[in-house]
Amino acid sequence: MSNYNPTNFNEGFVFSKYTEKEIEPFDRVFEIFKELITHTSGDLDETFDWLATLDQEYNIFNENYSLEDFKEDLRKRGYIKEEKDTKDAKGGKGKGKDLLTAKLESALRQFALDQIFGKLKKSGLGDHKTKKVGKGTELYGDNRSFQYGDDLSTVNISESLKNAQINHGINDLKLTENDLIVEESRHNAQMSTVLMIDISHSMILYGEDRITPAKKVAMALVELIHRKYPKDTIDIIVFGNEAWPIKVKDLPYLQVGPYHTNTVAGLELAMDILRRKRNTNKQIFMITDGKPSCIKLPNGEFYKNSNGLDELIVNQCLNKAAQARKLKIPITTFMIAQDPYLRQFVELFTKQNNGKAFLTGLKGLGEMIFEDYEKNRIKKI
Repeated sequence: MSNYNPTNFNEGFVFSKYTEKEIEPFDRVFEIFKELITHTSGDLDETFDWLATLDQEYNIFNENYSLEDFKEDLRKRGYIKEEKDTKDAKGGKGKGKDLLTAKLESALRQFALDQIFGKLKKSGLGDHKTKKVGKGTELYGDNRSFQYGDDLSTVNISESLKNAQINHGINDLKLTENDLIVEESRHNAQMSTVLMIDISHSMILYGEDRITPAKKVAMALVELIHRKYPKDTIDIIVFGNEAWPIKVKDLPYLQVGPYHTNTVAGLELAMDILRRKRNTNKQIFMITDGKPSCIKLPNGEFYKNSNGLDELIVNQCLNKAAQARKLKIPITTFMIAQDPYLRQFVELFTKQNNGKAFLTGLKGLGEMIFEDYEKNRIKKI
């Protein structure tokens, strides 16, 4: 900071010591809280237990700001609320359990977006670039003569005036329709996306939590699309033994189950959703950590096989990949495991769909999905 008096030149600049703005106790704890509540799938009691445990080692709280103070602040600020219409053991009105509010669910999506994609500033409409030339918002420098029906906002004024000077001379400078030059723009593509998330038991096996990063990616991608591409649509489905859609607000609570991996059911549901979309640009993103190991038979029973690549299951998956290709729906597979035996299935599946695949660990998963969504980057195995 500086103080300067322009009427006293002998005084000059006086600098005071810079002090960093102190972070409020609530804001400091809230950052830790958002990370923990994502890991616990929205379980507030477990999250508060974790905060208490971490406090013993890292002194998160103190005599001036306790865990109870933080809980009260969460209620006052509208992040948690008490469950209504609860009864105690005697049938009377009891103390309700705290629940997450829509405000906290929104804050968790923003938190995931900031973590994975960086602190993106809110901007105007985003556009997906295509090779097709047409009306759009991004000019790319190719000029042509004005044609009837062209939008006047695309007229390049400087080039048109230069053209008029050449055609009519400086002494008789006038601007006619034949002098007008327009600048081409890229066609703006709208996208309909279905994000498939594997919730089979392997997503938490061997001490590696794979479902939490997948949840964060989903929350961040939803937030990004709603903010930057509001005309796009995104649907979330999960697949284990079966597949079903989930709402955006349910993402923080997502958990794995004692399931196998029914990729076929997930693809069927994804294609069914996309068939109903009016956008011509459609895609499926699939986050999974293993091979398909389950299908539902015509009689309603499940056929499961976790050993190797089962021919019956794999063939049905490949058929769905081919079906999506006929519907012009590319599938991008994000395989968050690098086991050598998975490569064979991923190669076959990607080739059948003419899609894309990334064999990756958990690190960089979000950035990879963001880049593929935003730039339609092609990277095949």
